Amino acid sequence: MAADADGQVDVVGHILDHNSLEVPFINAHHVFDGHIELPQFELFGIDMSITRHVVMMWVASALLIVTMMSAFRRPGPVPTGLRNFLETILFLRDEVIIPIMGESGRTYMPYLLTTFFFILYCNMLGLIPYTATATGNISVTAALALISFAVTQGAGIANNGFFGHWKNLVPSGLPAPLLIIMIPIEIIGMLAKPFALCIRLFANMIAGHIAILVFLGLIIMLKSYFVAPASVVLAAALYLLEIFIGFVQAFIFTVLTALFVSMAAHPDH
Repeated sequence: MAADADGQVDVVGHILDHNSLEVPFINAHHVFDGHIELPQFELFGIDMSITRHVVMMWVASALLIVTMMSAFRRPGPVPTGLRNFLETILFLRDEVIIPIMGESGRTYMPYLLTTFFFILYCNMLGLIPYTATATGNISVTAALALISFAVTQGAGIANNGFFGHWKNLVPSGLPAPLLIIMIPIEIIGMLAKPFALCIRLFANMIAGHIAILVFLGLIIMLKSYFVAPASVVLAAALYLLEIFIGFVQAFIFTVLTALFVSMAAHPDH
């Protein structure tokens, strides 16, 4: 938490993406000055600069690969250690995804579980000091939602055929005049699903961090140590709540994606 020259707390600066990483404990001869600048470049006129949210996604991806490979490289009848912990979370497979999607859900299991753990790691990494929450960036959540949308439409086309999938968007047997109303409504509803996934994850992750920073910022804004105990207690309580929310949001995103895929693949169920 830092204040600017006017004594105002910079809350937004800690939430937004940046082209540098904060490394306050590394300042050898003022070379880093508390930050490591990340590469900035363009490719065919498109900004492809590396930002701290991109770095956090790389870290989350690396952790995902390492933990999964470490946990399941030696399969056995009795899970132990890290594998035991991960298989506890994999209740998603037997208690959530399979009941929602049926046995056909096993086809989409790698994507759904990868989505869950990637979002979970991004959420948890953002709770470590001097890091950033990639899922607090609407561009990241929008990309995840677009992938979910593509998988949903792909499942519908794969199970029902190209024309059959789009035909199933509107209930059969409707009078022709009603189609003029129903077709736009169904298209809007189809687009609203990924939009809701995007906004829900983004808003929940950024709101908690802003609240924590505001509580801590009260100490600086009010310039009083008397509010420090209450501010720290409230911030700590919200921090613990954020851990829970990180798991819940990863779970909700995965479950809703499974539900949308199942609805597209089996519209009659």
